[in-house]
Amino acid sequence: MKRNVLEWLETTAAGFPDKVVFSDQNRSITAAFVQDCARAIGSSIAEKGICRKPVAVISGRHVLTPVTYLGVVYSGCFYAPIDSSLPVARINLILDTLQPALILTDRTNAELLSQLAYEGETMIAEEAMEHPVHMEQLETIRRFAVETDPLYVIFTSGSTGRPKGVITSHQSLMCYIEAYTRVMEITAEDVLGNQSPLDYIAAIRDIYLPLYRGCSMVVIPKEYFMTPAVLFDYMNAHHVTAVGWSVSALTVPASLGAFAHGRPEYLQKVCFSGSVMPGKCLRIWQEALPKARFVNQYGPTEATASCTYYVVEEQVTDETVLPIGIPYENYRVFLLKGDNTPARPGEEGEICVTGPILALGYYHDPERTAASFVQNPLNDCYRELMYRTGDIGVLREDGILEFHGRMDRQIKHLGHRVELDEVERAAGLTEGVAECCVIYRKEKEQIILFYTGEASKKQIAVDMRRILPGFMIPRKIVQLEALPKLANGKTDMKTLQEIDI
Repeated sequence: MKRNVLEWLETTAAGFPDKVVFSDQNRSITAAFVQDCARAIGSSIAEKGICRKPVAVISGRHVLTPVTYLGVVYSGCFYAPIDSSLPVARINLILDTLQPALILTDRTNAELLSQLAYEGETMIAEEAMEHPVHMEQLETIRRFAVETDPLYVIFTSGSTGRPKGVITSHQSLMCYIEAYTRVMEITAEDVLGNQSPLDYIAAIRDIYLPLYRGCSMVVIPKEYFMTPAVLFDYMNAHHVTAVGWSVSALTVPASLGAFAHGRPEYLQKVCFSGSVMPGKCLRIWQEALPKARFVNQYGPTEATASCTYYVVEEQVTDETVLPIGIPYENYRVFLLKGDNTPARPGEEGEICVTGPILALGYYHDPERTAASFVQNPLNDCYRELMYRTGDIGVLREDGILEFHGRMDRQIKHLGHRVELDEVERAAGLTEGVAECCVIYRKEKEQIILFYTGEASKKQIAVDMRRILPGFMIPRKIVQLEALPKLANGKTDMKTLQEIDI
């Protein structure tokens, strides 16, 4: 049993040093190159006396980014991936919570550092890759490592307006990757097509499967997803055989009639997650790839990406609503009713998760950690933490779990987790907005902002883009004379949902 992800890399590099593990539009790099460069970065960080501390990695979507992550791990630290395209204000919020010992960035984003409210140590990744490797120091660091050490901190939307940093350990990540590999039947011959940003939870599959299984990963340019013919040509040129994409990434080609002009010829394994898959979309993919394996996956970042899966063996119809399936190995998933008693088959309950795959908590946030990671109320004999997902589920008689929506105002939108309250707070910062309320229309995957006041829709959108990432910006902004209210003075959400815009 491995206890550190670097053991995966070293096994692959020793057995297949010339195997290409990561590729993008500009270059391909081998397992030996990844190992050598990561060790150099690790030596460079360790030389500064930094160990067991968070390191922020601000980088782009290219092959050197996962190398940089692994370099941080070699140093005995843990990394916090930050997409360089995020608004500066949001990056500053993340850094304020993280308080990193170091910011590591690539040359392309070096100028961004001057715009940040950060005055600590910085390092350029490409320069660190040329640093001499000090194996004795790296071996000493590894000797004192344990499998529950933090591996990374991924920041997600937070209802208070401050992003939450979910801390995941080596053990949790390794449990998930090993289970996912078995379900998706990933082999050393597979080529993974990366769709998600490398700072997003879904990207961990594309980063760590090549290290564990010896397969390859190719970064697919974001803009290709809007031109399916170009997307499919790129996938075919790289012989992409397996993907783990958000539902939204699969719906675009299907909605644009892409399969009338071609298809991904080598694609055999398709995993999707992030939101509910429309039956119409999956039917189109099944008809285009009749021999492919399709798997629906569900789960939060707090449970290391996903906790349940459902292998789609039936031919779906436009009306099909897929279940979310059964737990992965090393995950215990169950339903609790409002009185903390177990929900029986057919009854609704909150989806709860326990097991070694649980996150270590939220970084620098003990209050929210204590509120979300709680003692399993069904066990009063020993400590057993569980995570309350806030999602509603129903267990069928055959043991298959169904998803029945959210309990609160947290949604999954375009594959990302979004707190509607955070979007609302951002809108309220614009001068001239008197009141505002944000709703989500699930059937159309639309975030909609209703507001009162003299501010223009354009100004609100411009101001929000300075604070929030693009996927959190409302699709529609609607000005009203007054927000509808309930008798208790609260905004009438039901009426807003029914307004024809």
